[in-house]
Amino acid sequence: MLERTLRVLEYDKVKEQLMEHVASSLGRDRVRQLMPSTDYEEVVRLQDTTDEAATVIRLRGNVPLGGVFDIRPSVKRSKIGSVLSPHELLDISTTLYASRQIKRFLEDLAENGPELPILLSYVERIMELNRLERSINNCIGDGGEVLDGASDKLRTIRTQIRTAESRIREKLEGMVRSSNASKMLSDAIITIRNDRYVIPVKQEYRNVYGGIVHDQSASGQTLFIEPQVVVDLNNTLQEARAREKQEIERILQMLSGEVAEDADVILENVEVLAELDFIFAKAHYGKRIKGTKPALNNERFMRLLKARHPLIDPQVVVPNDIVLGGDFTTIVITGPNTGGKTVTLKTIGICVLMAQSGLQLPVQDGSEIGVFASVFADIGDEQSIEQSLSTFSSHMVNIVDILEKADFESLVLFDELGAGTDPQEGAALAISILDEVYHRGARVVATTHYPELKAYGYNREKVINASVEFDVDTLSPTYRLLLGVPGRSNAFEISKRLGLSERVITRARGHVSTETNTVENMIAKLEESKRNAEQEWEEAQDLRKTAEKLHKDLQRQILEFNEQRDEMLLKAQLEAEKKVEESKKEAESIIRELRHLRKEQLANVKEHELIEARARLEGTAPKLVNKQKEQPKAKQQRTLKPGDEVKVLTFGQKGQLLEKSGDNEWHVQIGILKMKVKEENMEYLSSPKQTEKKALAAVKGKDYQVKLELDLRGERYEDAMLRVEKYIDDALLAGYPRISIIHGKGTGALRQGVQEYLKKHRHVKSYRYGDMGEGGLGVTVVELK
Repeated sequence: MLERTLRVLEYDKVKEQLMEHVASSLGRDRVRQLMPSTDYEEVVRLQDTTDEAATVIRLRGNVPLGGVFDIRPSVKRSKIGSVLSPHELLDISTTLYASRQIKRFLEDLAENGPELPILLSYVERIMELNRLERSINNCIGDGGEVLDGASDKLRTIRTQIRTAESRIREKLEGMVRSSNASKMLSDAIITIRNDRYVIPVKQEYRNVYGGIVHDQSASGQTLFIEPQVVVDLNNTLQEARAREKQEIERILQMLSGEVAEDADVILENVEVLAELDFIFAKAHYGKRIKGTKPALNNERFMRLLKARHPLIDPQVVVPNDIVLGGDFTTIVITGPNTGGKTVTLKTIGICVLMAQSGLQLPVQDGSEIGVFASVFADIGDEQSIEQSLSTFSSHMVNIVDILEKADFESLVLFDELGAGTDPQEGAALAISILDEVYHRGARVVATTHYPELKAYGYNREKVINASVEFDVDTLSPTYRLLLGVPGRSNAFEISKRLGLSERVITRARGHVSTETNTVENMIAKLEESKRNAEQEWEEAQDLRKTAEKLHKDLQRQILEFNEQRDEMLLKAQLEAEKKVEESKKEAESIIRELRHLRKEQLANVKEHELIEARARLEGTAPKLVNKQKEQPKAKQQRTLKPGDEVKVLTFGQKGQLLEKSGDNEWHVQIGILKMKVKEENMEYLSSPKQTEKKALAAVKGKDYQVKLELDLRGERYEDAMLRVEKYIDDALLAGYPRISIIHGKGTGALRQGVQEYLKKHRHVKSYRYGDMGEGGLGVTVVELK
């Protein structure tokens, strides 16, 4: 396809809309590379693939394609021996998990649902690398950190590090909390300089602690000193950290080696994920534009039903039926410049490009479209200042290029053919150009406002005139395409509607030839006849659809009736056979008893015994049960009152009476619904129990709404002190032995104020800074008496 054709038909804007539905950067790369195919077999496969994905979206709503990353650079680096970072390894693990999820998702769906041969051919290429995925997850945490459990050695080293840090902090905290600390230290804190723990010592006391000076304040009054007592511990800590770094490097190298071993499989998985992301993006886009899969042909024939331009707001776009390539191969859309012709031209062009890109079309079911080897379009104002070309010259440059390349496998779109020059010469050129591409067998759609071309469609086979309907009452186009009806000038009607005097219009009509007036009147009648025919056709279609629906409903009801009748007959037959069988058994039992009596009593059978036996025989006859509906019980006569619980018979639900709304009607509350119900449709259940109202005293428990910590970050100093005072009182009432006050690190003013207050509070037993896991210097832990 020519780059210029794609640009004027706004193919890139369709790709931008498609880009919104991809799930990963892999899918975005595929969309950027998307181009229409000109191979018929490939276009069929693309459309079938998108249709399978659309079926999945319709059944499941979405597919699990989250967590897919472009890991190809990392995998390729691992192949040449590079050590991957923890985050790169985590991305690889996540992508492997995503590939496993989409594979199982599609296989499970195909096993119990629709046939998805194309999608399954993709997921069959995905190899599950569970061992590698487990190895990475066992060593790398969700935040990209190497876990302690990555190796026994790393766990041991980190235990040593934590132990050393704890011992260092313990010794330094003893120094910070000593009686001389407030005099010799600038601040009672422990900090870190050059990865070693230090304390801020005033300049004049630098020799008291000994050790190593690592830094000083800007004023030079404070030195950050590593006391001599912790130098060896800090050395031990640094050695442990060095061993930790080496062990982490070894673990990452090991994992990178495992990635390198499976690099080719991983890269293949990524390629499949990229293709699946792209395929499902096309399916999502088809759902967005309410698209359907068109039937495809290799005869360059199209029949688009209710076609819409995908870039126009669905609320305002006007759908049109477009047919090209069957009885006629050229459409000439004539009429004044009203804005609807170019939209129709672009709709045809973009639908062809979308279909050959594997995208569903914004058309109704039953639409069909052909595959073209090339699409040419000369649309829009192509005036070029740089090349000193006028609009007409620029159009002619494009048309010359089209005439050099167009053939019988091409679709050619001309907008305002021959415009920009003398009307007579422009019309003659337009006819000659149309003849040229027409004789080459190309499919052609052209728009023009030259009246001379109205006769073009009548003088040539396989050419049809068309126009875009114009509403004179609203002075605007309706954008409805009228095939078979040439466009007509509406200048007189528009001028009349805008207020031009009838005298001027009558004089103007006199300057128009009789033939032109006759043609214009004929076109007007054709438009009216076409509108009436379309309206009647639509009404007939609605009636036909209604009749078909009624016919199907009647057939279904007859089938259901016959099935129910057969079931009832079979059931009755089985019951009758059961009754007869029971009667036979009973009769045989009676006969055996009579024979026994005859033998025992030598036929001296008493009369009452015969009567009893006869009664039993009569009782064995099957009896028909008359299943009549039980008579409803007489309703309980009771005076209803608000608050009574009743059963609403029409709904089978319990409700409560609110108030009477009429002589025989109540407002009833049923759950969250409130409705009017007649007394005859309800049954009294019970009255509300009268309970004595007692005053209740609310007593708060000792731990009522008192948290174990108070967060002062962002508070002003005065407000923070008030909150601390109230919080300690609440904590004492709640009986807490220990609380935490979060003041942050900041400038230290809030921290110092909190600790000064705690030092003077008579219920504070002791306080200290938080440990590493408690918030460190940003938290003060308080022990209460």
